[in-house]
Amino acid sequence: MEKAPVNWIDDYFNNYELHKHAFKNVLCQVQTKVQKIIIIDTYNYGRCLILDNEFQSAEADEFIYHEALIHPSFILHPCIERVLIIGGGEGATLREVLRYKSVKRVVMVDIDKEMIECAKKFLPSFHTGSFDDTRLELVIEDGRKYLEGTNEQFDAIIIDVNDPLEGGPSCMLFTIELYRIVAEKLKNGGILIVQSGAASVAENDVFTSICNTLSNVFPHVFPYVTYIPSYALQWGFVMATCNPGNLDITGEEIDDRINSRIAGDLRFYDSITHHALFNLPKYLRADIKRQTRIISDKDPMTEHYPGISTRK
Repeated sequence: MEKAPVNWIDDYFNNYELHKHAFKNVLCQVQTKVQKIIIIDTYNYGRCLILDNEFQSAEADEFIYHEALIHPSFILHPCIERVLIIGGGEGATLREVLRYKSVKRVVMVDIDKEMIECAKKFLPSFHTGSFDDTRLELVIEDGRKYLEGTNEQFDAIIIDVNDPLEGGPSCMLFTIELYRIVAEKLKNGGILIVQSGAASVAENDVFTSICNTLSNVFPHVFPYVTYIPSYALQWGFVMATCNPGNLDITGEEIDDRINSRIAGDLRFYDSITHHALFNLPKYLRADIKRQTRIISDKDPMTEHYPGISTRK
């Protein structure tokens, strides 16, 4: 009989709920000027990235998160050529963007150079060499500062940063002022995609507040969700645009576009998955409708996260 694992990491969702992972070893642990980076090898989910004591990505199921983040909006857009990624330090968001044959230029802006170096060294299955693609311009800078300073416009802007934690680097990337700046940087028909936090029965304030805040900037806002096994809960994303084009698309057309536009095989996203993502459960639609909070620079959304602990 195989010996039971002795190393455990407790992933606290809040003060009353946690998810436990048995892990083999710690591959990387570093405190940068921006955040604490931990990379571990777990038994069930493979290599995992943890930032500021919050699980970010797991090798076994990161494809679910990253395909859900990118493909629903990219497939609906007539032709994605220029893309801005804010965050996404492990390189998997970049990987999915670069699958598109039409993409000519990607600017990826991450605040933490050491995160990129750790990803290159320890997370090869996440980025699959995407950092070496000639279409990429990698910028080490605060995402908001970059958006405020650039005059370039994009077909898609992706905000793939940590949840807005207390003391974390990302809370000013979820405000109405930031979304107004983004709207100015989008081309006609351009789309903003935001990773939007937990969308569970017990925890969806971040998700519903982002939906409401975006609705005060963009005339067309489309929330969607999927279950991420390593998170042990349902996760939210939001697509927003000023000019939606044709969103009433058939499953056959979605699959045709996947086959003609994307290099390589997808493991999660297809026409059936696409329509399932946007079919939110009734309770969540009600929570979104009830939400009145507008996240602002003066009143940013910040979560207190209990964090993780390791023990034997």
